[in-house]
This record gives sequence, structure tokens and C-alpha cells, in this order.
Amino acid sequence: MRWKAARKRYIAPIVLILADAILAVCIWGLAYVIQDIWGRGPLSEVAVGSMAPAIAVWVALRALLGMYPGYGLDAVEELRRHTFSLLAALGVLAIFALSFHIGLLLSRMLLGLAFACLLLFAPFLRYLVKRGLNGTGLWGKPIVILSYKGIAANVTDRLKRNWELGYNPVAVFGYHLEAKEQSPESMDDKHALANAVDLARQRAVDTALFAMPHTRREQLAKLVNIASLNFRRVLVEPNLGGITNSAAMARDLGGICALEIEYNLLNPWALRAKRVTDVVATVAGGVLVLPLILVLALLVYLESGAPVFYTDRRMGQDGKLFSCIKFRTMVSDAEALLQKMLEEDTKFREEYSKYHKLRDDPRVTRVGRFLRRTSLDELPQLWNVLRGEMSLVGPRPYLPRESEEIGITQREILRVPPGITGPWQVSGRNRAFFSERVEMDGCYVRDWSMWLDILLLVRTVKTLLFDRAAY
Repeated sequence: MRWKAARKRYIAPIVLILADAILAVCIWGLAYVIQDIWGRGPLSEVAVGSMAPAIAVWVALRALLGMYPGYGLDAVEELRRHTFSLLAALGVLAIFALSFHIGLLLSRMLLGLAFACLLLFAPFLRYLVKRGLNGTGLWGKPIVILSYKGIAANVTDRLKRNWELGYNPVAVFGYHLEAKEQSPESMDDKHALANAVDLARQRAVDTALFAMPHTRREQLAKLVNIASLNFRRVLVEPNLGGITNSAAMARDLGGICALEIEYNLLNPWALRAKRVTDVVATVAGGVLVLPLILVLALLVYLESGAPVFYTDRRMGQDGKLFSCIKFRTMVSDAEALLQKMLEEDTKFREEYSKYHKLRDDPRVTRVGRFLRRTSLDELPQLWNVLRGEMSLVGPRPYLPRESEEIGITQREILRVPPGITGPWQVSGRNRAFFSERVEMDGCYVRDWSMWLDILLLVRTVKTLLFDRAAY
């Protein structure tokens, strides 16, 4: 059993390494072909000979950054490490070229094409490979969970939903929550941990997760110390929900573990970078989608006349109100009709109070239903982005009347401009309660980074193409 588990452990990293190497060879070869078609002449022997070392350096750097297999890395951290490894490999190649005076023999066009293609395609290939490995049962490492009997199911379900992390629960050992009844020396605690150790030895499990956020520090420390004698890796889930973020780092303060939490949105340069990215991407993308906007505007006008656009007052950054623009998807007197429906129909009233929207809204026109299903009704908000009232990615733009329901999270959410897309839009949870959407927006603000925005934009495209129901 242990031999089979050990053999299985090496399959995922080997497959990932081979996939990266094959992709790099294909992209390098494609860059050669494009350069030749472009009429830059035959490649030098140096350019051909640099392929293998460049790929080897890139793969080695990814290995040093822990990306093979990369268990425990979320999508944002993977994207960050992927970009750093590629930049570092390019830097190593440039230093090598300058040191040996062969810079003129290496084509800048070749390097640029290879770099850009790897930057774009390597994350997609990695996701597809992981998905394939997961489907065949070869992705992930087994872990045991030690938690409260009432919380363990939630922890297990969360790890299964986020299968990309690679933590596969193979057993759960429950503890009693009542600290008065269960002391560190209790038989239940000893038996649970002993059983976990026995299972780990039988099935070659080297990772344990303590999801016991309400346990006394002394008791948890004792359990973790005992577990560290038998498990190579021990994860501790602290009672810090709503506080920590993906940028948190462990610090040793004279023997005491502390978490340093960095809030990127308090960095003015980060916000400036976000704004520059919004403007550049909106101008470039706006030129491409302008014909589509004109066609959609014509369809709206032909079905229900003017006005083509619908504006609504929403809360922007720092609570400033602005006019959010959309294609009109409802009949002209939609607001008055809504109030009448809520007064007359209890089911409509209950649904709207939970979700702040209606799934089968009778006020929506035929063209409007198509626009909503494809999320094309949001395209005019590119104008809001250019005006600085919105961002491409951010929390949803809330109505002023929703201010009280947002609660204390409002100050966090209104730190940044609202976005055309955001975390809950791509979460696949279109029917999430209003409170859940607020929670997701709050997490976005705490976790914000340029990497997260890039990831959400990519997931938005995926959602629009393959999972329209999520919107």
C-alpha cells in the first residue's frame, strides 16, 4: 500500500513537468516558424542551441518555486509564481547573452513571442493537466482532518470544492467542542490522534489538518506538537475568518507565530496601477466591441423603442453616487411595475428580499432576456470605466437603498470602484443570497491584487462562454 502511494505521488509532478517542457518546445518552434515567415532570415546556431537551456532554466525555476506539483497553491499564487518564473528565466537568458557577447545573435522577436505565448498559455495547460489528473485520481495528496464533529463536514466539503489545491481528505477524526469536558489529557483526544497516526502510517499520509479554531491554545499546541512527530506537514486553521487574506505571511516574533496581513488597496501605487490597467484594457477592448454595441443598441430600439440605455444611481468609491449605464432590458415603467408586483405577490416579495432580483422577471423583454443571459447588457459600463466611476473588476455596484443591508462591510467594499465583473459573478453561484454576495465582495477587497483581477477576468470569459447560468 505504501509503495503504491509513493509511486502515485511522483506521477503528478512528472506529468506537469513534461507538459510544461512540451509546451515550451512547441511555442519555441512556433516562434521560429513565425520569425521565418516574417522574413527575418534563418536562425543562428546560437538561437537554436539556446532552446534547451532556456526551457531547462524555466522548468527548474518553477520547481524551485514549488509548482511541481504545487499542492496548497491557490490560483492567484500560481499565477504570481508562473509570471515570476518566466521573468526570471528571461533575465537569466539575457544575462547569459550579454556575458558571452551573443546578444545580437538572439532574436528579440523570437524571445518576445516565446515569452508572450508561455505567459498566456502555460496557466491554461496547467489547469487542463490538473483537471485530467484529477479525473483519473492522480491529482492531490491524501490528508487527515482533525476537527470538531460538527465542523468537519464543512471543511471536507470546502476542500473537495477547491480540488485544485490538491488536498484530498481520506479520514476525519472528531473532537468534542466543550473545553470544560474535554481537557488536553482526555482519552478521546489521545485516541483520535493515535488513530490518525495509525492511518497515516498505513496509507503513507504525510499531512494533517487541524480545523479546530475554538480550541484553547494550550490544548491545540499540545496536539500539534504530538502530530509533528508523525506528520511531515501540519496545517492549522486559525479562528481568523474575515481577517486573513491571501497576502498573509507568517512571522516569527521571538518564538511567537504572528501573521502579517498586507492590504494592497491602502497602497496608492497599487490603485494607480489598477486604474492604468482599466483604461488601457478598456480602450483596446472598446475598439473591438464597438460594432457589437451598435448592433445591440439597434436591437433594443427595434423591439421596445427609446431609450436604448438605462441608467441607475449606484454607490461608487467612497460612497459617491454615479449613474451606472446598461442596455435597457426591461419595459419602460419597470420600477413602478416592480413595486406593484411586490405588493400583490408574496412569492415575488420573498424572492426579492433574499436575492434582490427575480429569476423569471416578467418585466424583462425578449432582447433583454438574451442580453442578460449573455451579460452583454453590461457592455455600456465600459463608459463608466473610462470616466473612473467603475473598474473592470471589483465589487458589484450597490444601490443606495441596499446600504443598510450591506452592514459594517460597506466601508471595506466602498474602498474601491465597483466592477463590471467580480467574484460572485464568476463563482457559479447566481442564486447566492444577498449576504453571501456581500461577503464575497468583502473578501475580494481584503485579498485584492493585480493577479486576482487578471484571474477574475479570465474566469469571466470562461463563465460567459461555458457557464452562462452562473451569471
